[in-house]
Amino acid sequence: MSFTSIQCSDHGKMQLLLKFQNVTNVYYGYYTFDPSTTLIGEGEWDSKANRWCAVACRILNFSTSLADAFAGDCSIKLCWRFPATFSVANRYPVVGQMWSNETVKDFGYFDKIKFWGHNDALPGVKYKYGVRGSVRKPCESKTRKHKGKRYPNPYSSDMRFDMSIKNIKGQKAHGYSSPLFVGDKRFNSPFHLYGDSYMLKANRTENAVQLDSTQSPLQNISYTMRFTPSVSFELGGENISSKAVDIFAEGTYNNETGHLCMMGCRYVTQSGAEVYKNGSMDCEIQINIQLHPLTGKGNEEIKGTIESTRARSDPLYFGKLDLVSSSIYVEQANESIWRMDLEIVIVLVSNTLACVFVGLQLFHVKKQPEVLPFISITMLIVLTLGHMIPLLLNFEALVTNHNRQSVFLGSGGWLEVNEVIVRVVTMIAFLLELYLLHMTWSARYSDDNPKGLWVSEKKVIFVSLPMYISSGLIAWFIHQSRKSHRSPFLRQGHLGYTVPANQLARYQPVSFWGDLKSYAGLILDGFLLPQLLFNLFFDSSVEALSRSYYVGTTIVRLVPHAYDLYRAHSSAWNLDLSYIYANPRMDFYSTAWDIIIPFSGLVFAVFIYLQQRFGGRCILPKRFRGTPVYEKVPTVGTIEL
Repeated sequence: MSFTSIQCSDHGKMQLLLKFQNVTNVYYGYYTFDPSTTLIGEGEWDSKANRWCAVACRILNFSTSLADAFAGDCSIKLCWRFPATFSVANRYPVVGQMWSNETVKDFGYFDKIKFWGHNDALPGVKYKYGVRGSVRKPCESKTRKHKGKRYPNPYSSDMRFDMSIKNIKGQKAHGYSSPLFVGDKRFNSPFHLYGDSYMLKANRTENAVQLDSTQSPLQNISYTMRFTPSVSFELGGENISSKAVDIFAEGTYNNETGHLCMMGCRYVTQSGAEVYKNGSMDCEIQINIQLHPLTGKGNEEIKGTIESTRARSDPLYFGKLDLVSSSIYVEQANESIWRMDLEIVIVLVSNTLACVFVGLQLFHVKKQPEVLPFISITMLIVLTLGHMIPLLLNFEALVTNHNRQSVFLGSGGWLEVNEVIVRVVTMIAFLLELYLLHMTWSARYSDDNPKGLWVSEKKVIFVSLPMYISSGLIAWFIHQSRKSHRSPFLRQGHLGYTVPANQLARYQPVSFWGDLKSYAGLILDGFLLPQLLFNLFFDSSVEALSRSYYVGTTIVRLVPHAYDLYRAHSSAWNLDLSYIYANPRMDFYSTAWDIIIPFSGLVFAVFIYLQQRFGGRCILPKRFRGTPVYEKVPTVGTIEL
């Protein structure tokens, strides 16, 4: 039911249209004018009784034309009020009833109808705690203060969270929990508490009431909890598939231990059961929830239980429900936003330096063009393809990754502009590598070149190509394994982010092109391998690569891994959505790879330095260096003979 005001006077009198329509979500339902389900009402606000009462009339004689319609049958009365006090049994901002003045035998008679509204509560509404007294004592005895750990402020938005519910049969449901009152203060919520879908973005600031250090750590708190099963779900023997379950709870929250302990009430449909005093609620439900600390580990979750305190023989008894939530805190989201901004700066600087180092190599070969034939063409092809693949796959990355990041973290403008700059810089590096490849290819065909260059290049291909193919197959098998083991469900959370939030990336459908981009990054990390093999096979000691080029490019490729190691040890919590530069799912970033890859890259750079100084085979033991080097001796004259 909704109403539209037609006319409102200064004395509290109002004319309105009352509309009735079957819709799933009253906030997004589109109401069309239907005379058969619309009433015309006129009423007045009673300030003493704090209610608005009206007389409503049906619309008659509209079958042929609305021009002939008129208001009649004004036997319908209705009143609604705005409660000044909320409780566990009544927490609706608007409640009322509608009835007919006709007798049971008269046409148009209907029984009394109760209704309630989900509008925002008026200012000054208070909350009356009633069930809390029976649960406070056991909560105090079960919780202990954890030294060095901080837990969410009870007035902060961190107290809201999406949740997954599982019963004793393993059946799952999904929902949300949100405070209604904390102490005597209304919880500042940016969305309605009773709808079916909400949107929430992480903000850089948190407007929460600051706790007084002298205040007791125990805070009275009331909660609204709702979960809806998507498949068959049993609660106390009753199949409640696709039916939303609302639990209104109240109890205490200990901000030193992060423990929520509450007693809850839910509406029931069973008849003849001994329930709450109003005869329609079961208020013998105990709820225990343990929030994870603000500075906790990355995989920590909010965990809890929902249990019935009734006897097993009671018709309203239900088995224990396990509650799990991976929702993130605002402080953690802000940290991820800051880290993402830092990563953007790092990636811009790194890509710019990569262009500078390629430019220094071009300057090196301009001064010494005779070294061009001794540069491995395989290495240059690897570098060129390594820069080209991310550019080709950038559209797919923007569609699947950028939208998700910008919507959640609210950094779309800054992120989008810098992504364009990064792609432009990457394109410049690609063109410079392509130009260097063209120069090397042209110089290799010169007649003045020593023999055996192409033979050594073929040997490099014969050795490196099977390595690249085999490692590519391994990466493909890893992709298939991750694809087959991904989460069977992925749904949109009530608070605007996907559940579970801090593990979102691992539950996203694994993209083959994303793994291809990751594999290209791994090949780029070892870009010096073909040059090392070429120097080895040709036994070259020519300084084909400038030190600034191979050392600088190596450092650029290793910076992401060094940064990932720093991030892993400097912060206990990471949000997958914030990874732009060094994502553990991309480019083989993990603690093991972050050690192996930098070590291998540095070893390759040292080997190149030794080869260009002492010869290509100097890194091998003497017995494996091939043809011995003979010393020149003085020529013996014939006279002496």
